[in-house]
Amino acid sequence: MSRIEKSLSVNGRDELIGLLGAGDRHARAVRDGFGVNIFAKGGEVKIVGQALKVEKALRVLDRMLVRVRDEGWIPVDAVADLVAEEGETGVRQATTPGDPGVEFIERRRPRDLEVSRRGAKFGPRSGGQGEYIEAIRHHDITFCIGPAGTGKTYIAVAMAVEALRGGRVRRIVLARPAVEAGERLGFLPGDIQAKVNPYLRPLYDGLNAILDTGQLKKLLDAEIVEIVPLAYMRGRTLDDAFIILDEAQNTTQEQMKMFLTRMGTGSKIVVTGDVTQVDLPTGKTSGLLEAQSILPPVGGIAFQYLTRADIVRHPLVQKIVDAYERKDAAVARKKQARR
Repeated sequence: MSRIEKSLSVNGRDELIGLLGAGDRHARAVRDGFGVNIFAKGGEVKIVGQALKVEKALRVLDRMLVRVRDEGWIPVDAVADLVAEEGETGVRQATTPGDPGVEFIERRRPRDLEVSRRGAKFGPRSGGQGEYIEAIRHHDITFCIGPAGTGKTYIAVAMAVEALRGGRVRRIVLARPAVEAGERLGFLPGDIQAKVNPYLRPLYDGLNAILDTGQLKKLLDAEIVEIVPLAYMRGRTLDDAFIILDEAQNTTQEQMKMFLTRMGTGSKIVVTGDVTQVDLPTGKTSGLLEAQSILPPVGGIAFQYLTRADIVRHPLVQKIVDAYERKDAAVARKKQARR
């Protein structure tokens, strides 16, 4: 299928930022949704890829730009809705390969996970969660980036337990950086274990939601399941393991590289994080932000972006996330105006 390039004109940096999103999050959603390349050059946004996919991406960007010009911004979930809508109606799609003149898109319903509490099956509760599950199944390394309440960690833990029970891995390793909310370990009471336990508690909570307390204790005692601060990963090579890094936005560039290179033969890695909640000291670049800028071209690695539409907690969580996104967009516009 032929490759083409199309362009969309924007008026100034404020409009460009509103269209592409903070950290180019909107551009990534459109790029990943249609399999095209998107980049800004001068006063234009360029879309490059297969002809039919470029046409769909351009229609979505056109509609996004209208909303940016009317309202000054567009929320992440609205971008996801536009991508999904255009994916369904933008072009006629073949149901079997080889149908001439139409684009073939393979559609598979994500399989239910085999585990939750007491071993009952459960399925994805949003389209984004379904894509996340399939990404983990089909890639050796999966990055999942999204706001609180979207099931990033829960699904990763459930997939790990499923892989362990299915004999595809021999152990589960869960890690977290011990940097959050401006606190430093040295100022916390107790020995080193007491200091790091509060940071690891959410990982225990995730496992407790899936495994009975007795089962979890046996797996921990046998070191089949291991929960550690990220710093404890240095110097190790993990074979036949399902390895999860949670709260990855709080890793440094050096820590992220160290973690990813712990991967041994027969292993699978899932990295989760929320790039809007970085708690690193001023001047430190998040390893997750760097990874999403340099690793997408690497084969075998998937990036899955969840949005407000994938939040499965209390309905107020969606409204809270939306409020903070509006605030961040307003701050970004003010910064650009001062420049």
